[in-house]
Amino acid sequence: MQFEDFDLSTPDASRHGSAVPGDDASAATAVRLQYLLDNTPSIIYCTVPSGDFKMTFVSNNALNVLGYRPEDMVADPNFWFDHIHPDDAPGIFSSLAQIFVEGARAYEYRFRVQDGSYLWMHDSLRLVRDEHGVPFEVIGSLTDITERKRMEAMLQARGEEQQLLISKLQEAHDQLLQAEKMASIGQLAAGIAHEINNPIGFVNSNMSSLQAYVGTLFGVITQYEAAMREESDSAALAARVAQVRAQADLAFLQDDMVDLVGESMDGLKRVRDIVQALKDFSHVGETDWQVASLHAGLDSTLNIVANELKYKARIEKQYGELPPILCLASQLNQVFMNLLVNAGQAISGEGVISIRTGHADGWVWVEIGDTGAGIAPEHLNRIFEPFFTTKAVGSGTGLSLSYGIVNKHGGRIEVASEVGRGTRFTVHLPLQPPAANA
Repeated sequence: MQFEDFDLSTPDASRHGSAVPGDDASAATAVRLQYLLDNTPSIIYCTVPSGDFKMTFVSNNALNVLGYRPEDMVADPNFWFDHIHPDDAPGIFSSLAQIFVEGARAYEYRFRVQDGSYLWMHDSLRLVRDEHGVPFEVIGSLTDITERKRMEAMLQARGEEQQLLISKLQEAHDQLLQAEKMASIGQLAAGIAHEINNPIGFVNSNMSSLQAYVGTLFGVITQYEAAMREESDSAALAARVAQVRAQADLAFLQDDMVDLVGESMDGLKRVRDIVQALKDFSHVGETDWQVASLHAGLDSTLNIVANELKYKARIEKQYGELPPILCLASQLNQVFMNLLVNAGQAISGEGVISIRTGHADGWVWVEIGDTGAGIAPEHLNRIFEPFFTTKAVGSGTGLSLSYGIVNKHGGRIEVASEVGRGTRFTVHLPLQPPAANA
């Protein structure tokens, strides 16, 4: 294309270099153009299209945004490169040459302002060629996006923290049959959240320290590169490298980074172990009938609901001889969880939850009892009805679901209760459920 040169460095600049004397329209246009450049939210600048991209023009509003006088920015051939944050510079430098292929580039990076702090800037660059296709100059537009970045970082941090917890809880939630109808799932989630948040807290703290250390290391690399370019004498180079190492305290960084990574790995392992416990409890991926140990299912369920029960009840286990049975293990674990949570909710203050097991004549049984408030006689015949509960809204325990699961296994649930003394639920299951052969 035909390039028309505008000298934007003076208020009365006009087409082809300078205003024609007496040309009031051109002068007014130039003044208007200068006014717009000085008051636009974005800093407009031009650079040479080669080498260090030295600035040749900077709009006057740079003083208001960055605190630098435009003439000082133009006078320093390395001004742009020298003021980009060390963490952001490598990505820009490695791809800047693409502007000669693509014709335009856009970057977001931190730029050091006059007071030493950094602003996030959006930089949109466009290559201008002359009528022969030869690169003529690069025009850039710098916009302050610091507030937007702050909001993005805050939202991302909150989102990542919430998503991490949600994803772990969802992994368990998806395996619990019709878990949306179980009021106890909220308390289960709270206990898991408590266990997960502890390791996640110090891993997050360690990541912040590592981020700062990485910034320091990039700064050391930049200084090393500068020393290699500037120092020709090996002794002087060695002295400067030693000085940079001492200033950055690389020995400390090395030791502390190893410790931080080790601690973070331990924390992540703790999270992984919690998730694995959830998988073991719910038998993730196992949806078919299989031979399983009810004792193992009871123990894994107790581990999951431990946070719910440990402050209100002592667990007494009286396991008998119990052969493995053919069952849907994850669904029976849900039944055990419902009954255990129900027992815990029935106890005010401190009490005892007992678990007894046994088998006879091709059947096994699991009894879960508590020393809680008991169930009124008029409610005993209704406790397995869908949506029936004597507790506050949101405190349902999924007894109707438990009844359905046991019934699917060809079994039955019996309940005995005395007001003020406690309740016992007994689950009876056949060793060979009829549904498994259907």
